[in-house]
Amino acid sequence: MLAAITAGIAPGIALLCFFYLKHHQYESEPIRPVVRSFVFGAMLVFPVMVIQHGFKVEQFLQSPFSQSYIMSGLLEEFLKWFIFYFTVYIHLEFSDFYDGIVYGVAISLGFASVENVFFLFAYGIQEAWWRALLPVSSHALFGVIMGSYLGRGKFSLQNKVLKWIILSLLIPVLFHGTYNYLILQFNTNMIYIMIPFMLVLWSIGLRKIKVADINQAKLMQTKEDASI
Repeated sequence: MLAAITAGIAPGIALLCFFYLKHHQYESEPIRPVVRSFVFGAMLVFPVMVIQHGFKVEQFLQSPFSQSYIMSGLLEEFLKWFIFYFTVYIHLEFSDFYDGIVYGVAISLGFASVENVFFLFAYGIQEAWWRALLPVSSHALFGVIMGSYLGRGKFSLQNKVLKWIILSLLIPVLFHGTYNYLILQFNTNMIYIMIPFMLVLWSIGLRKIKVADINQAKLMQTKEDASI
């Protein structure tokens, strides 16, 4: 039991540290609200399990497309987005564009870690390595994408905020749904499909981080110019 819990949580903690420490060139976020976001994300697993089980019992929205894009992509990403928006976005003061990425990753990895522990309880600790490489990593990258758009929304002009808020939910839902759909459709040859998909997802996530750094540099330069 302890081994499954450790193996289930360790990848999420490692990835959270990776994304958190990449923030070092600017003022890092206080650790307490980041941990709180991780815990909120972890708590989301339980309502998701109840809702998904209810739909399964009723045999509603059980096609591969519905399971992938609605019962996983939309349901999970909406709840993570909801937590982000109402516990972080409208309450905490963002100091830079990367803050959104930190909180998005924290919420997503909280969810992924608890989900991973339950999976390892059910199917065995021997599944831990590929769970770390695929589901846990993908949740982290969905969080990067969500947080990057919400971070941009926080610093946007008023008439552009809605655009970034919509994209912060829509794009992670599409990527999450596609991830699940590919697994369901290519289960026997999953590795040949998911490796290219994950490489693309990582390239997008790292690109979002680079864009956040570029936008922050521009913001700092604007502030310096205004103070002269």
